[in-house]
Amino acid sequence: MALKKKPVTGMKDILPAEMQIREFVTNQIKETYRGFGFSQIETPCVEHIENLTSKQGGDNEKLIFKILKRGEKLNLETAETENDLVDGGLRYDLTLPLSRYYSNNAAQLPSPFKALQMGSVWRADRPQKGRFRQFTQCDIDILGDPTSMAEIELILATTTALGKICPDNAFTVRINDREILKGMALHCGFPEESLDQVFITLDKMDKIGLDGVEAELLELGYDENSVKTYLELMDTVTKDAAGVRMLGEKLADTLPKSVTDNLAYIMDTVTDVAETKFGLVFDPTLVRGMSYYTGTIFEVSMEGFGGSVAGGGRYDKMIGKFTGVDTPACGFSIGFERIVTILLDQENHIQSSIPKKAYLIEKGMDASRMCQIMKQAMEERRDGVQVLVSQMNKNKKFQKEQLNKEGYTDFVEFYREALK
Repeated sequence: MALKKKPVTGMKDILPAEMQIREFVTNQIKETYRGFGFSQIETPCVEHIENLTSKQGGDNEKLIFKILKRGEKLNLETAETENDLVDGGLRYDLTLPLSRYYSNNAAQLPSPFKALQMGSVWRADRPQKGRFRQFTQCDIDILGDPTSMAEIELILATTTALGKICPDNAFTVRINDREILKGMALHCGFPEESLDQVFITLDKMDKIGLDGVEAELLELGYDENSVKTYLELMDTVTKDAAGVRMLGEKLADTLPKSVTDNLAYIMDTVTDVAETKFGLVFDPTLVRGMSYYTGTIFEVSMEGFGGSVAGGGRYDKMIGKFTGVDTPACGFSIGFERIVTILLDQENHIQSSIPKKAYLIEKGMDASRMCQIMKQAMEERRDGVQVLVSQMNKNKKFQKEQLNKEGYTDFVEFYREALK
C-alpha cells in the first residue's frame, strides 16, 4: 500500500514563504511582550481528560482529541464507558493549561505573574479556509492582580504588538464587562435564570443584527417590553468612557457603580497612554462565548479580516477550580493564524534584517575550488551574512525566482571555468 503524501485532514504543511511570515510574527510578539515584563513559559500539549472536560471550555470540550490509555491500562474487553478507555487529551486552548500550571507552580513564581505562552492547540473542528485542527495560539496573562492595571497592561501590550505586525491595517478594540451585561438584562426585566440564554442570542448580533436578535428573543417567549427596552438601551448608549459612566447611573438598581467606573477608568487610561493608533469603543453587545469569563472582556477587529483577530478577558474563578482558592486572572490572546492569513493575503514580504546571499555553483566543480568557495561562505557567515550554498540548476532563472521568494536578493555564481 502506497504511503499518503498529504497531511492528515485539518492539518497543513507550512512552506518556507509562510514560515518566514510566521517567524516574523512570532519574533515581534515575543520582543514586544518581553518589553512589558511578560515571562515565557511552556505547558505540555497533553492534559488530563478530567481537566479538559471540567466545563471550563464551552463548546471546545466537544472538539477534544482524546488519547487512549496505554499498555495494561487499556483493556478493551472490560471497558464499559469512554472513561475506561481515555485518560488524556490534546489541549484545545492555552488558558486551562496555564491555570493548572500556575496552581502547581505558584510558590516558585512572582506575584502577580505575567505569563507569555505560544504553542499549538488541537480541536476536532470542521476544517475550512483559515480554520485547521492544529493551529498556533499566542496568549499573555496576568495572574494574581485583581486591579484594572492587569487589563490596561494587557490591552497596551497587545495593541503595541499588533501595531508593529500590521502597521497598515486599522484596528479597533471593543470592550465590555460580563457584570454590565448582567446588570443591563436584569434592569430591563429579564429573569436571572434565563440570562445565559439571552446572552447566547445577543452573541449572534454580528451575524443577525439588531432586528434578528429582537425576533429571536421574542420567539423564545420573553416579554416584549423587556426586549424593546433592552435593545433600545444598547442602541442609545454612547461607546466612549462617558457613555459607560452614564450607563452606570441608569443601572444603579442592578449594578454596582464601581463596575462601570472601573471600565471607564480602563478606557481613559489606555487612551491617554497608548502610543499605537487604534480605536477603543465600549460595546454593550460583546459577550464572548467562553463560560469562564467573570468580568472585563475585550475583542479586536481589524481592517481586512471579517472576524476578530484577538480577544480575552478576566477569569477570576478558573484557578480556584484547581486550588480551592480563587485567584484573580486576566488574559489576552492574539489570533496568530488570523494575523498570518492577513499578511499572506496581502502578499506581505518580510524583509530580514540579516543580509541573505546565495552561492550558485556549477556542477562538476573540482574539489580544491569547491573548498575555496566553502571557506569564502564561512567567512561571510562569521560576518553576519546568511549564505546559502547550492548547486546551480539548469533553469537558473527559475531557481533565482524561487530563492528570491525566500528573501535571497544577492546571488554569486561560480563556474568551472571563467566566463569569457
